[in-house]
Amino acid sequence: MLAAPRGRPRAAFLQLAVAARTMAGAPTVSLPELRSLLAAGQARLIDVRSREEAAAGTIPGALNIPVSELESALQMEPAAFQALYAAEKPKLQEENLIFFCQMGKRGLQATQLARGLGYAGARNFAGAYREWSQKEG
Repeated sequence: MLAAPRGRPRAAFLQLAVAARTMAGAPTVSLPELRSLLAAGQARLIDVRSREEAAAGTIPGALNIPVSELESALQMEPAAFQALYAAEKPKLQEENLIFFCQMGKRGLQATQLARGLGYAGARNFAGAYREWSQKEG
């Protein structure tokens, strides 16, 4: 195991370790962590792929909001969101608002967008639907 240096270099080492848990500045969730969160009912999943992609298969319980609609969806009034998506609008304070796509890029974009709108608990499932379908499907 790599030992952390002491003093100022130690702080840089710790920053690097934290950065390794993120993907281009957006916090990520691994498949084992996602499984645990889902089993405990502590994750809200949003599939940002197209409607056609999501119709072909998705992670159980995920709400489909294509990435092209996400910004306007997250800025809607709760009643309008409910009417359009037949689901409760995510709350700004939700701890595990997890976005995913097919390969990871759109999920990352969605996570960054949501965080920019104040959803501090937004995270990206970096393995995306591809990993889920290979290991869970």
